[in-house]
Amino acid sequence: MKHLTDIKSLSRSDIQQLIESTQIISQSSTKDTKTWHHGHSAVALFFENSTRTLTSFQLACQRLGIDITALNISHSSTQKGETIKDTLLTLDAMQTDLFIVRHQENHIHDQIIDWVSHDVGVINAGDGTNQHPTQGLLDLFTIWQHKQSFENLKVSIIGDIKHSRVANSLIDGLEIMNTKEIQLYGPDSLIPIDKSKLKADSMSSALNNADVVVMLRIQKERLPKGTNLDLEQWHQQYGLNNKNLKQAKPNAIVMHPGPMNRGVEITNEVADGPQSVILEQVKNGVLMRQAVIHHMLTKALN
Repeated sequence: MKHLTDIKSLSRSDIQQLIESTQIISQSSTKDTKTWHHGHSAVALFFENSTRTLTSFQLACQRLGIDITALNISHSSTQKGETIKDTLLTLDAMQTDLFIVRHQENHIHDQIIDWVSHDVGVINAGDGTNQHPTQGLLDLFTIWQHKQSFENLKVSIIGDIKHSRVANSLIDGLEIMNTKEIQLYGPDSLIPIDKSKLKADSMSSALNNADVVVMLRIQKERLPKGTNLDLEQWHQQYGLNNKNLKQAKPNAIVMHPGPMNRGVEITNEVADGPQSVILEQVKNGVLMRQAVIHHMLTKALN
């Protein structure tokens, strides 16, 4: 695996290997993993705000012994009119091994791969509404930890599907892993046309006998200007609470990629409750990103 721009570029075997590697890393000491890639370097360029993903990548690199530089875009030459291409070429000339890039433009990582040196790896840390492959992978790992399989699961994803790169990557990953049933629920206007066949008829239908419930926030920053949403009404129609969660299986897990809007798509009692694995997802994000970077630098996957 030289680059990771789209989870669909991975096979079922690739994902299984990454899950296995993540499990091994979770049982390894940081003292040991810090020796794996000592001398390598990485640059993180985040053209959109991030707390979890950027910090997660920084810790993943540090725990592999990689020197990582996170570029502050607000203080970079892009604010002086420099193009992203010239920024990448300049940083590439400094001889780094890995670029980790988040950008608001869909599919821009395909261009980045063409711009940088042949031996430099590129990781998509989120592009527009398109993909967030490492988030999809850490979500798959979290599901595997609790369910040990994908084939017989019902996974329901609820909220703003249309603007969620997280949902796109997770759906792709679940389909690659032959998940039995994937259901989506949200307003018709926020369900992509190409995924309409997965739409549940109601919140009750989506939650009924679900093994995994994934809640998504409203991507307000991606909605058309002038869009007015009644958040109280949203919570009534699409919010998860202890009462409607009872429609899922008793051992169902609740996931959320963050940031959460408590009281909108999820209540406090669910977010902090016994079925929530939200903080486990955060922990697994560092571990899975370690596994991805390790495989990229060792060319362990084809």
